[in-house]
Amino acid sequence: MEANWLTWAKRLQAISQIGLTYVQNDFDKERYQAIGEIALEILAEGAQADIQKLRDLFIPETGYVTPKVDIRGVVFQNDLILLVKDRGNGLWTLPGGWADVCETPAEGVVREIAEESGFKTRVLKLLAVYDRDKHIQRPSSLYHIYKLFFHCELIGGEAKTSIETSEVGFFPEHAIPPLSTGRVTLWQIQRMFEHVRHPEWPTDYD
Repeated sequence: MEANWLTWAKRLQAISQIGLTYVQNDFDKERYQAIGEIALEILAEGAQADIQKLRDLFIPETGYVTPKVDIRGVVFQNDLILLVKDRGNGLWTLPGGWADVCETPAEGVVREIAEESGFKTRVLKLLAVYDRDKHIQRPSSLYHIYKLFFHCELIGGEAKTSIETSEVGFFPEHAIPPLSTGRVTLWQIQRMFEHVRHPEWPTDYD
């Protein structure tokens, strides 16, 4: 099992890096830089390593570039699929987002569903692993992205919006609202309906 100090350092570094990516003012930038420095101090202390040598390796992230991972929850209720409306563009999507450091994909998708829709769920099956670029005509991201679709069972909670979502709803297959296609396509949603109708199907890939 990974040492606590290493997990703490990785989580703080992730918070710092994400914050610096989206920060819009100098005061917050300084705070996120400070968090990154604390992560370095924890790592140096735990590993008994020179902090200056770690700085070039740990912040910013270096090394071989790999795809980012997007996780999406597929939740059904009475043959209707759960969708959330994005506050940013006014379009609908399956609840989900980027996978977080020190969190399994299953843990992440359950968290994302709860945060964006208010519903509590548990993961039943990984339905699909798709290469985003192969599923939209014009890739609009600087990143190469893998998308993981998890079938999740509804176990509690109630519809609730969030800072990211303005509406929550369940929709039939023939009446899917306008989609945020960078996050999910109509074909992918239709494929999820097919997967639930055919639980014996293996996981899709690519």
